[in-house]
Amino acid sequence: RRLALSPRQAAALVAAGPVSDGGPRVRFAPSPTGTLHVGGARTALFNWLLARQQDGKFIVRVEDTDTARSTRASEDSMLADLKWLGLDADEGPHAGGECGPYRQSERGELYTKLATQLIASGAAYPCFCTEEELEAKRQLAEAKGEDPKYDGTWRGADPVLVASKIAAGETYTVRFKVPPATFFEIDDVVRGRVGWDVGATVGDFILLRSTGVPVYNFCVAVDDALMGVTTVVRAEEHLTNTVRQGLILQALGYALPRYAHLSLVLGEDRSKLSKRHGATSVDQFRREGFLPVGMINYLTTLGWNDGTDKEIFTVEELVDLFSLERITKSPAVFDMTKLRWVNAQHIRIMPRPELAALLRGYLVQESLVVDDGSAAARAFFLQVAELAAERVEVVNDIAQVVEQVLSYELASTVVSADASAVVSDGFGEVAAAVTASYEAGQMPTGVEEDFAGAWKAWTKVIGDATGRKGKKLFMPIRLALTGSLAGADVGATLQPFP
Repeated sequence: RRLALSPRQAAALVAAGPVSDGGPRVRFAPSPTGTLHVGGARTALFNWLLARQQDGKFIVRVEDTDTARSTRASEDSMLADLKWLGLDADEGPHAGGECGPYRQSERGELYTKLATQLIASGAAYPCFCTEEELEAKRQLAEAKGEDPKYDGTWRGADPVLVASKIAAGETYTVRFKVPPATFFEIDDVVRGRVGWDVGATVGDFILLRSTGVPVYNFCVAVDDALMGVTTVVRAEEHLTNTVRQGLILQALGYALPRYAHLSLVLGEDRSKLSKRHGATSVDQFRREGFLPVGMINYLTTLGWNDGTDKEIFTVEELVDLFSLERITKSPAVFDMTKLRWVNAQHIRIMPRPELAALLRGYLVQESLVVDDGSAAARAFFLQVAELAAERVEVVNDIAQVVEQVLSYELASTVVSADASAVVSDGFGEVAAAVTASYEAGQMPTGVEEDFAGAWKAWTKVIGDATGRKGKKLFMPIRLALTGSLAGADVGATLQPFP
């Protein structure tokens, strides 16, 4: 249920002014018009790391003023993705907080009040130009080779005329009165000093549409100010918005935050990352079996490094090491192969009981195994974790590993060209020795306390019985027991399947 601000609540928030709790306050402000993609996830992550490192506040604010495209389903999906990554919000739609509500669609009274305040101070004015008039002005400017910015028709209009039109119920937009001959500049943490000749590039822009709906830049400026945002970390595509937002903040008497504009994330062909490059949404990566820590590790290194050659980090290490000053200006290239490698390293170092629980959930979900809750089942999943740790890059890869172990394609393998050398070199003798040992109960079953030692001793017995060693022993044993010529260590492969 949406709880929009009342006029009295809006007045109280404006009167209270910007929130300040002494520490840094950062925000992630997605528009709920789709899914959370990796670029947005990286922006959220950098904000979250900064807040956690400096004992600050991580705010999630939903920028849903585009009512035609914004949906609650999209919002819920994005918030779920943030939760899966472990990026917990200190304030937001679900977390609450003193600066709420945290959806722009619920803050309309606030924007209306501040737009009225700007008109009263002379920093904004009503504009009664129709869409047809504005289009004619745009076409005329383009015909003259000029920048089609608003020409200020109603900027200095007679107050009596303006009042009469408002009293008559005529619709109007509220435009910001851009100061003439103004140069606006910021010192961006990533890009250095960036400035704009405001008078030459920015016309009087709209704050409120004729419907009363506020425009994006007005909402962002107001919300950043009243929510006490001290540092704005966002994508470079928002850099050009900074001038309008900064002018609004100055007109309202609010301090500008520190800015850090992140370079784009590109595909391997160096074009902007998009769906045509494969998976790009966080939910897709979750469903494909990536770990949250693997995603966080890789996303952090897209445009940031700690000054060393280290590539694998825990979340705790990233919180300790992260700094905006080490973010690079160059675009980052999203490399799926590298992401899978990073994820694999985290699978390798994951505590085996934790990995076993993760694999169990996936295997049961995919109906590949049944868990009866017994001690034997728990032991089985721990052994599967040992097997997976060295063989999979994402959790979902375990399905292929288990299916391969259970398939036993001996009949087709022995007649293949690849197996001819092994089969013709006494394979039958080794297979007979293995079968006899198994039937006599001599083959290790996987429950031994020192299975690795027992397996090694057993293969030596088979070698002594057949007069073989090295590859001439191990290859026929592999073929006999797995039906395959390649794969992980035979003992480790069979141990979970006694």
